[in-house]
Amino acid sequence: MRPYEFRHTVCFQETNLVGNVYFANHVLWQGKCRELFLRDYAPDLLSQLEQGLSLVTTQVSCEYYQELFAFDEIIVRMYVAAVKQSRVTMRFEYYRLQPDGKEELVARGGQEIACMRNQNGEMAATPIPETLVNALSLFSLN
Repeated sequence: MRPYEFRHTVCFQETNLVGNVYFANHVLWQGKCRELFLRDYAPDLLSQLEQGLSLVTTQVSCEYYQELFAFDEIIVRMYVAAVKQSRVTMRFEYYRLQPDGKEELVARGGQEIACMRNQNGEMAATPIPETLVNALSLFSLN
């Protein structure tokens, strides 16, 4: 099992008045990680998104273990936990990169997306496109 990785350096705009990272940024980083995964492993999905396919977030979570601060270097790792019909469940782990190269687990999260299409003015579940299924299989926990 290998994760998809997104590396990020925390900037001041992501912190609050106390100086630590505002909690909602972890969810933003999940989304960015997911989008970069699509860019890197399923770029042809973009044309399907332009033709009415939607990836709708149905659940999101994050558990925080350590605070992050400006200029912390983080690694967000995404794993595919489940692929079922029209839904994908992903798990995320957040690590702070220490100066000595070691990694400290600072948070864990999860997200579920549903593949949907607009049909007669209403959103309806649609099977996950094959190109996405193939890309997801590279990072599956199973």
